[in-house]
Amino acid sequence: MPSLISEIAAATPSEALQHFSRRLAFETDCSDVHQSQKTGNVDYVLVDVRSHEAFTAAHVPGAISIPTRTITEERMADYPRDTLFVVYCAGPHCNGVHRAAVRLAGLGFPVKEMIGGMTGWVDEGLSLQGEATPAATDGFSCEC
Repeated sequence: MPSLISEIAAATPSEALQHFSRRLAFETDCSDVHQSQKTGNVDYVLVDVRSHEAFTAAHVPGAISIPTRTITEERMADYPRDTLFVVYCAGPHCNGVHRAAVRLAGLGFPVKEMIGGMTGWVDEGLSLQGEATPAATDGFSCEC
């Protein structure tokens, strides 16, 4: 009897290559963002899509605050269309980051999600900026 893992056959290697390559076109992670900041190789705009209040309390260093609901043609007019945006929200329990990515892509911007969001950043042991410390936040609220 096969295990629960092998009960459904794995994709072929070529299918897996295509699938995981596509995921990397849409996602980055906290470690990659941190490493790019550390080396000064920042060729993207890091955007916290939560509310301004949540951003002020704690955010990833180097991020700017553009709440999802404020991503409009007018708000984004100062950015060249080839600007790569990396968006994040509270964490994997929040789909505000996906709403923000849809808005940015709909306006013609390239966009990637920083998977894990604030939760992932802290889980990696990375520090935050803002008025609250990770211990004081008692979790991160989405407020997108």
